[in-house]
Amino acid sequence: MSVKCRDRPLPGPLGTPRGTERDPEPAWGRRLAGQIAGAVRLGHMRWYALRPEHGLAFDRRRLVIWYAGFAAYAGLVTFFSGGGADGIWGGWATAGYALAALLAARSRGYAVPLLSALAVALLAPMAWLAIRDPATADVSVVTRSAVLLLRYGSPYLGAGKLATWQSYNPYLPAMAIFGLPSAIGLPGLMGDPRLWLTAASAALLAVAFGLVAPHRAARCASCRRIAGWCALFAVASPVLALPLAVGITDPPVIALMCLALACAARFGRTRSPRLPLAAGVAIGLACAMKATAWPALAVIAAMFLARDGVRVAGRFVAASLLTTAGLIAATAPGLLKTPTGLLQNTVLYPLGMTSHKTPAASPMPGHLLAVTGEAGHLAAIGLLIAAAVVIAASLVVRPPADVAAATRRLAIALAVMFALAPATRFGYFSYPVALLGWLAMTSGSARRAEPDLPAAEAAIPARAAGATAPAAPGSGRSEMLRWAVSRLAGKPLAVGRARRRKAGQDPMTL
Repeated sequence: MSVKCRDRPLPGPLGTPRGTERDPEPAWGRRLAGQIAGAVRLGHMRWYALRPEHGLAFDRRRLVIWYAGFAAYAGLVTFFSGGGADGIWGGWATAGYALAALLAARSRGYAVPLLSALAVALLAPMAWLAIRDPATADVSVVTRSAVLLLRYGSPYLGAGKLATWQSYNPYLPAMAIFGLPSAIGLPGLMGDPRLWLTAASAALLAVAFGLVAPHRAARCASCRRIAGWCALFAVASPVLALPLAVGITDPPVIALMCLALACAARFGRTRSPRLPLAAGVAIGLACAMKATAWPALAVIAAMFLARDGVRVAGRFVAASLLTTAGLIAATAPGLLKTPTGLLQNTVLYPLGMTSHKTPAASPMPGHLLAVTGEAGHLAAIGLLIAAAVVIAASLVVRPPADVAAATRRLAIALAVMFALAPATRFGYFSYPVALLGWLAMTSGSARRAEPDLPAAEAAIPARAAGATAPAAPGSGRSEMLRWAVSRLAGKPLAVGRARRRKAGQDPMTL
């Protein structure tokens, strides 16, 4: 009999002294180091090693084409913008996207082109504009609204102080949250609303991409990392990079819309009762920031009603309205005394019904009709109301059947309303373009999605769990008869089991 011993140093003069052993690394440190190492490995992964089953929607050739198109668009912005903040962004972005296209064509991984586009096309022009140039009108409005909120409890000036168009605040009260860092005294870029708009948009999009991943992000590290890379790609695209760099407040509202659509798509797979509530909270936050998010409430509610029933749609609508009302009450308590400020700034001013007109004057059909005179202005408002009624009727007569149809319907509705608005800008069409881009990036993930089941339910067959599922083709008495005949003939039974394996069922159940 032999005795096995470990070769380990003994405490004492010939071994390691007692008390000098190193403490093991904390568990959270190991997990964090593992996540960072996994992200680096995934970022430097070769193109041919990418696994599309985790939801990545672009490869090397597609990324080169996209960044080449982005560079061409940024060049056009530089040429036609006539200078200003848009021109500065265009100069930086043209170089950044061209560099990203070159790196995507020649590099072995996709982290380098994505990070170069993010750094040169978004972060660099945003820092340049925040430090060297005066604040844009949007940044000034958000910062002033936060200061007014802290001082007077309302982000809006009184009627007697609306001296110029710059005195108006067309945003809903919750948008003042992004101006609070500057209002409390943070200096420079740390207090600029653009930094917090960018951080919020990226975080919301990462969560949204994680929700539509083929696997549950809490269990699949690859899906989590790829969701982060997809969020960086979206934020660094011109649809979001241009407004974020110049301080336009649309990207977080777009990200909240995508998050609500992702929750709706996830609910179709998991049937978790918390997802409609989460979608309602996301839309409620967006509706408390800008009026452009209100059509999303109607479209997603119609989709829930048609696909999942009255109870689910009711939970979604209730969560949206309660979130909107609660957030507006929290960010503008002074409106309880003077609610006219909300009406003047967020309704009458965007419609051009105040003494000072908005500078949003892109040559769209609604604006071209409004500038013809008072009658043309009223006709443009009437067309806008009629378009809203037609869109609402279409949701009743033919509601969207799934999330993809709801996304397309929402994009069309927003495009029509922006085209018919009396005061509009081309930049508003970033909403429908971003929604269609979101649909294009997530359509592959939806096709590859796997239903989420609890671990115990996935491990136990349906018969052992007591479930009464309908019999699959090839099961039951006919399968038993075929099994008996095959045994009598001396041939193994393979057809029924192969059919069950193809259908994803347990081949050993009858």
